[in-house]
Amino acid sequence: MRRALFLDRDGVINADHGYVHRITDVHFMEGIFELCREAVRLGYVLIIVTNQSGIGRGFYSEQDFQNLTSWMRQRFITEDAPLLAVYHCPYHPQGNVIYRKFAHWRKPAPGMILQAASDHGLDLAQSVLVGDGERDIQAAHAAGVGAAIRFADPAITPSAADVILSSHAEIAAWLRRHNAKA
Repeated sequence: MRRALFLDRDGVINADHGYVHRITDVHFMEGIFELCREAVRLGYVLIIVTNQSGIGRGFYSEQDFQNLTSWMRQRFITEDAPLLAVYHCPYHPQGNVIYRKFAHWRKPAPGMILQAASDHGLDLAQSVLVGDGERDIQAAHAAGVGAAIRFADPAITPSAADVILSSHAEIAAWLRRHNAKA
């Protein structure tokens, strides 16, 4: 079974400017590609798990999301860090009618992670999730992911995460140490 590095999108991969859905709005976070290349080198597959309530709220379409995702996937390939899969949840309790519902895919529920594990034969106990919000950490714990890393300032962010780190370089170093222990 394979292990994954699960990544939230907005706030981890790219800066979160609110409802990012156009290529021109994407600003990749410093060190994201180096982190992803290191994870691949260590034997992790890369999977994005992202809530996209902007679809449900009518700020952009499912097609807008797919177009941006295709562009991002190509960029990750160019950076020698291919994404195995991208899972997203467009639903929101206050979304437009067809998107207004509780969904087990919407973090903090574990649905996207569990589906990825089923689809790709993942060992969740040996996997790691990086998220910038507490709902990411809750989803990781609910799914049985081995380690949940909160990407935030540890001095000001209380969290249930296994570790709080404030740079992608720190996360890469943590993965190397974690890998050496395994």
